[in-house]
Amino acid sequence: MKWLRELLGEQWNIRPAGGATGEAYVGELDHKRVFLKRNSSPFLAVLAVEGIAPKLLWTKRLENGDVITAQQYLEGAKLTPEDMKGEEIAIFLKKIHSSEELLRMLKKIRKEADSPEIILSKVRVQLSEQVFIQPLVQEALKFLEKAMPTVPDDAYVVCHSDLNHHNCLKDEHGKLFLVDWDGAVIADMAMDIGTLLYSYVPMEEWDGWLKTYGLQRSADLEHRLKWYAVVHALAYMELNKDREEMFQWTNLLRGILDSDI
Repeated sequence: MKWLRELLGEQWNIRPAGGATGEAYVGELDHKRVFLKRNSSPFLAVLAVEGIAPKLLWTKRLENGDVITAQQYLEGAKLTPEDMKGEEIAIFLKKIHSSEELLRMLKKIRKEADSPEIILSKVRVQLSEQVFIQPLVQEALKFLEKAMPTVPDDAYVVCHSDLNHHNCLKDEHGKLFLVDWDGAVIADMAMDIGTLLYSYVPMEEWDGWLKTYGLQRSADLEHRLKWYAVVHALAYMELNKDREEMFQWTNLLRGILDSDI
């Protein structure tokens, strides 16, 4: 953090904000806090303008080319797993997936959509041997390969790709925000929805949740939801392979594969 203190000044109180990348910090000066991050996605600016991510306060470019962003620090709280089942999340996610401005801007940055074929190839590359050799993982990879979904053209939208209650925050006024957009992609909306439903919503409540979002449950949609939920579980097994959380994701993956869908 020395480089950050040199950039902002010794009067700042700076502490790590946690997270997988270790590139996020909380800075405090005169009892006012900001959320600081190194090399956030350039997509962050339009997310803030759209009211989906916290307000962007300023950016600074370092001599080495790194960019530091400062965002509004939310004094509110993270959502609970129970909160993720509510209508508010369905409506908020629909707003994100329906935004033409977000899609236009992300196309400028990434251009290419992540098809199921591209996603599967990324999964294979990212898995370490420690995870790859597990029988459950081999079963999941065979499922992904054999059950490759066909995605309608109008289903390709801006996806957060790491939708969980830790990344959903409310400010002191109750306004909802979604943070940690570094993994944003253009992909099937089922990528976000499948992750959310399998992780938080009992299957008997799916019809109501999907109706609130604006989708009709169908065999094709169910298949896509399951496919992307398996992808997400594998990614988190890899991320947590040396942690106790590994068992949580192993159990979730087993449940997804065993589901009747």
